[in-house]
Amino acid sequence: MPATEILGSLFLPAGEGPWAVVIVVPGSLGVAPSHVAKADLLTEAGIACCVIDPFGTRGVTSTVANQAQYSFAASAWDVLATAAVLVEHADIDAARVGAQGHSRGGSAVLSAACLSPIVGLERAPELAAVYAAYPWSGMQFLRPDVGRTVVRSVIGDLDEWCLPLQVQTLCGCDASFRLFPNTHHSFDRDTPVELVPDASVSPGSPTVYVNDDGALVHPVTGKADPCFTERDAMIYQVKSPYGRRGARIGTAGVHQDMMAFWSAALSPPHPRSS
Repeated sequence: MPATEILGSLFLPAGEGPWAVVIVVPGSLGVAPSHVAKADLLTEAGIACCVIDPFGTRGVTSTVANQAQYSFAASAWDVLATAAVLVEHADIDAARVGAQGHSRGGSAVLSAACLSPIVGLERAPELAAVYAAYPWSGMQFLRPDVGRTVVRSVIGDLDEWCLPLQVQTLCGCDASFRLFPNTHHSFDRDTPVELVPDASVSPGSPTVYVNDDGALVHPVTGKADPCFTERDAMIYQVKSPYGRRGARIGTAGVHQDMMAFWSAALSPPHPRSS
């Protein structure tokens, strides 16, 4: 694939570092005020924040109606490439790099945690922790291994985009899951609930698994097939009986869980007693 540059904004706490950092990855609607607001919350808690924009340089404005404009593999790579750049920054603690993703971005950080131990991207650290907010989990690694990365996934029980049951299956290793009651997709946008009529969703479709060599496993044959692409999988899911148009987003913001997780996962190591 041709090289692609993506843009990011790094926000640092007041004072002197090096600081722990959280990479914030937006979802299918791109960077929103709610993502930038995370930087305020994190920096006030003494954690740096890097908000990335995966869309702008790719000429994408939204993937709501078409997720195949660039691959989910590229989304995961964005996270690892950003981490590799951040650890070269003098104000960043390379041992405390985390990633937080929302919707499609949630899928990206979970995949990045699985890829980090095996891809060998130069300078990219093993992620200390990932926080996946309402992640689309219709594509998962067949044998996920996140190494030492601490994982937390959260989703609302009224989510019409992503299936909570698929999100739950991602829990393993040092992982936790929380279901928020009476809560829609993108529940941290701080906006009223609204219908996105052109959203292409299929939350109940079968999970597509990724084999160890990167080939997708066809849900019907159960066999890994290098010719079965991400785009093929998305078309299969959308055209399944579960595919439809229209889904709701929004609800009052819920940030206590997010901040409690990051404060614990990225806390400085205690000095050893002599």
